[in-house]
Amino acid sequence: MAQDNESIRYEEEFITSPRGLELFTCRWLPRKKEPKALIFLCHGYGVECSMYMRDTGTRLAKAGYAVYGLDNEGHGKSSGLQGYVPSFNALVDDCSNYFMSICERQENKMKRRFLLGESMGGAMVLLLHRREPTYWNGAILVAPMCKIADEMKPHPFVISVLRKLCNIIPTWKIIPSQDIIDVAFKNPEKREEIRSNPYCYKGKPRLKTGHELLMVSLDIEKNLHQVSLPFLVVHGGDDIVTDPSVSKLLHESALSEDKTFKLYPGMWHALTSGEPLENIELVFADIVAWLDERASTGDSRFEIEQKAKHDEHFLKMQGKKMLGEMHNK
Repeated sequence: MAQDNESIRYEEEFITSPRGLELFTCRWLPRKKEPKALIFLCHGYGVECSMYMRDTGTRLAKAGYAVYGLDNEGHGKSSGLQGYVPSFNALVDDCSNYFMSICERQENKMKRRFLLGESMGGAMVLLLHRREPTYWNGAILVAPMCKIADEMKPHPFVISVLRKLCNIIPTWKIIPSQDIIDVAFKNPEKREEIRSNPYCYKGKPRLKTGHELLMVSLDIEKNLHQVSLPFLVVHGGDDIVTDPSVSKLLHESALSEDKTFKLYPGMWHALTSGEPLENIELVFADIVAWLDERASTGDSRFEIEQKAKHDEHFLKMQGKKMLGEMHNK
C-alpha cells in the first residue's frame, strides 16, 4: 500500500524473515529529492511503527531522509503472539537482516546509515551496533532502555526463579506493572490514541518477555563502554519509565568520540510523541540538526569501506617491497 502527499510518499509491505515470520515493514520517502541518508526505526515495547511512530517517520522524511520501520515479532502487524518476546536476540536478527538488506541495495550503497531507537528500541540499536561496530554512521537514542535502576533490580535468586518459570509458563501475563501509558505520555489525547490503537499491546508483560528485557538491560549495562559509534541521546528530565541518569552514564562511559546528551527538564518518557507540540518540535529540531550535520559531512560507509580496502592493499604492497629490498641486501 502507498500513500502520497505533497512532500513525502508512504509505503508498506510484508516480508518473510529467515525465521519464516511475516513481518510488517513501512517507509517514508521524500518525493521530490534524493534522500540525504537512511534512517531505520526501532520501536519500543508494546508499540509499532506505522501508527505510533508515524509522526517520527513523517517529520524525518520531510527533513529529507528515507525512513524505514519494522514491526517486531509479537508487535504491531507482524506475526507472533501480541506482546510476547521469546528471544530478544531474534528480534535483533530480524532488524539486522531487514535494515542491512535496504542498505545493500545498489541505489543506497553511497548513502549514510543511521539508527533511531525509542525506549526498548534504544537497547536494540545498541545491540545492532555491537554486532557490526563499524557499519552504522550514527544513532539517535530516545529515552533508551539500557540499565535497570538499582532499586528495581531483582535479587539473583528471583532472577533464577524467573528463568525456571519461563520454561513452564512463558506466555503468562503475571508480571505486575503500573499503567505505562499514564506515566509515559503527558498529552491526554495521545494516551487515548494509544489505548484505541489495536496494534499496541496494553496487557501485563508476559513472563518470558519480562525476563528477556531484564537480561538485555543487564547485558547492556555491563557493556556501555563498548559503544563507539556517533550518537545523540535525548531524555526527558521527569521520565520515570527509563532513568535519565542512565543516559547520562551511557554518555560518560561510551568510547565514542562524537557523543551528545540532551536532557529536557520537565519532559516525560514519550518526548517525541506524548508531549505538548512545542516540546515535540524542540526535540525534533535537535534531532534533525544533529542528523544534518553528520549526513552532509565525511565519507559514506561505502567510501569508508573502499578506502579501508585501498589502505590494506597499499600496506600489503609496501610490505612486499620492504621484504624484496631486505632480500636484495
